[in-house]
Amino acid sequence: MTQGKRERVLVTGGAGYVGHVLVPRLLSDGYEVVVYDSMFFGNRIEPAPGLTLIEADIRDTARFKAALDGVDSVLHLACISNDPSFELDEGLSTSINYDCFEPLVVAAKTAGVKRFVYCSSSSVYGVSNAPEVTEDHALVPLTLYNKYKGMCEPLLWKHQAPGFTCVTIRPATLCGYSPRCRLDLTVNILTNHAVNRGKITVFGGLQKRPNLHIEDMVDAYLLMLRAPAEKISGETFNIGYENYTVMEIAEMVKKVVEQEIPNRPNIDIERTETNDNRSYHINSDKIFRVLGFRPKRSIEDAVRDLCRAFAAGKLPNSMDDESYFNVRTIKTRNAA
Repeated sequence: MTQGKRERVLVTGGAGYVGHVLVPRLLSDGYEVVVYDSMFFGNRIEPAPGLTLIEADIRDTARFKAALDGVDSVLHLACISNDPSFELDEGLSTSINYDCFEPLVVAAKTAGVKRFVYCSSSSVYGVSNAPEVTEDHALVPLTLYNKYKGMCEPLLWKHQAPGFTCVTIRPATLCGYSPRCRLDLTVNILTNHAVNRGKITVFGGLQKRPNLHIEDMVDAYLLMLRAPAEKISGETFNIGYENYTVMEIAEMVKKVVEQEIPNRPNIDIERTETNDNRSYHINSDKIFRVLGFRPKRSIEDAVRDLCRAFAAGKLPNSMDDESYFNVRTIKTRNAA
């Protein structure tokens, strides 16, 4: 970061799974950070110098505009994430994931924000038999969540301009420990069950799932803030690391948990049928070619991190506490 005025970054959804790892890293790297989040899933981010916490809805455009004062860059993470959560209330999810997106971009550009980073998803590719799914691959969304993630991308490009750098990233499925941990993501689900039940149930098993350690996701966000505008302006980047089948991931989890958890008996893997046939193998060579970025942490690293968090008592009541599961939390909130 250049000397002088500290750069100010606004993170929508900054109190989420990724935000709880990202925000402390931004602060430690010298950024001022504005977390703009509805706090729907709570907030465990500790107050700190240079941090502003705003509890607000991204659909409240006036409130969002006010929060942009002095902001240099926006990292747009906020959304109703994953397919089951989206489908619980399609109207609500559409209003959050799609309807308010362009007004956010326009507000940022009007406020003089210099950079807008949009977190899309590698799930926009749907099912693909291509051996390597690059950024040029057709988007064939299977669900409304995938569809609206993809439909926001051209809305961002409409407003790309000199002085307003826009970039889209399509991350793989994330894994690993966060203070606001999600245990409804593939690697994290399997690890939770292996540690706490001694048994893993694999639905299907042949589907390929690209994965990315949460710390590598944070590294990528920091890179998007620092990269020269001419290298990322108007670009889309896949960000993934390891592409394995769900069964291969289960075998990895079994091996690591049996190593990490003392006196853990052999973990059983049970396979059952599924109608979830999403399968794709993303290629992330572009971000290395353009920016020299390669993830450094493996699925096994994520499993070890989770095992240590369980051992340290950082994930209590992990099978039943709804705060670890987006769908359960939304159902409870909707019923209240």
